[in-house]
Amino acid sequence: MPHSAPYAPPRTHGHHARATPHARHASRPDRPASLHALWLALLATPLAASANSPVLILPDMAGSFGVTTATATWLVTVFAWAVAVGTPLMAGLLRRRGLGVTLRLAAVLITAGTAVVAAAPWLPLAMAGRAAQAMGGAGLVTVAMSLAGSVRRMGVITAGFGILGAAGPLLGSTIAGAASWRLSLAVGVVALLALPAVTRRAELSAPSRTTPFHGRGATLLVLLATALVLIPRFPLPAIAASLAVVALLALHVRSHPDGFVPASRLRTRTFVLSTLLACTFATSYFTLLFAVPRLLDDRTDWSTSTIGTGQLIALLTGSTLSMALAASATRWGRPRVLTILLTTGSLAPLTALLTPWPALLLPAATLAVLTASAGQATLAVYATQAAPTAQRPTAIGLFNLGYQLGGAFGPAIAALVILSA
Repeated sequence: MPHSAPYAPPRTHGHHARATPHARHASRPDRPASLHALWLALLATPLAASANSPVLILPDMAGSFGVTTATATWLVTVFAWAVAVGTPLMAGLLRRRGLGVTLRLAAVLITAGTAVVAAAPWLPLAMAGRAAQAMGGAGLVTVAMSLAGSVRRMGVITAGFGILGAAGPLLGSTIAGAASWRLSLAVGVVALLALPAVTRRAELSAPSRTTPFHGRGATLLVLLATALVLIPRFPLPAIAASLAVVALLALHVRSHPDGFVPASRLRTRTFVLSTLLACTFATSYFTLLFAVPRLLDDRTDWSTSTIGTGQLIALLTGSTLSMALAASATRWGRPRVLTILLTTGSLAPLTALLTPWPALLLPAATLAVLTASAGQATLAVYATQAAPTAQRPTAIGLFNLGYQLGGAFGPAIAALVILSA
């Protein structure tokens, strides 16, 4: 499979047209070749640590606000919701205003949200702060994935998601034990260290033309994502609301086929199937991420630190394997990669559900993060490579919306099935 860049240079007319070095550089203003993939990983992946840092400290957070542990999972759900809705919104901003504006807004949201979480005396206010952190992080992830350009570089980013996501629970628990759980929720600010390296190249990627912002399409997409996120907690009203918004969104897309949700993407089978698969894999991973520690605590006499260390090793192993799979994806071909993903993606939940041995829950977590991380890397490129240049940021945003919906479904399912038991 050929490598695909989120933005492609314009084609020249004529069979013998040759570009000078200066012309080649000018034609690829949005692909700063000197920007190392590790900078992109640093920009994007602290979001995963921030999202997963509450896994082992939910009881502490619940006690601080005087609520149950199941209620405290709203801090996790609202974070995932904000990432989900923030991703396409930030992608639209990136498409319309370019890297500079998107990076600055993301930095402001992360900083302000972290300050609110640090001081919030009430759960709803802390939820608002977490939402701001998440939307800012979604902007940084959108920028990083838009600049990745290949499965290999995308694999570095998504493996970083897995690695920092793996470290997130134990990191959150360690920081909470040494200082405060509030400080545990501030780890996302580390991403701001990558801003100077990326911002120096922001002027090279200003949009060549201003594209209109379709407010109605954006609003309907946010409403749809919100209704979908609430399905695990309020099934009947959320399903009814989702169907109603889908109908309205379909009418909007029909009348504005090149709007916030391009009709051409929804009609592309590869895009739709890749996004649905990514959502499924993410749902399985995030469900197990929150369920496995509780199941191990119930079924074994392991300490919290032992459970956290075991989960860390399991998730780091899966993340490392995911980077290897993403690096080999081009050589192996799409059918083989999809077969591997479907196999490991099925084995993870089945092992967790059917095993009589608690220790096998950790290999199930390994398979889950392997599938989710490698799937995000490979499926993102499959989903977006056929999109026109102007629609690449939007395609990435919509794909990541599907993945992040899984990040919202998973903790809610774990809360309903495990944490509230």
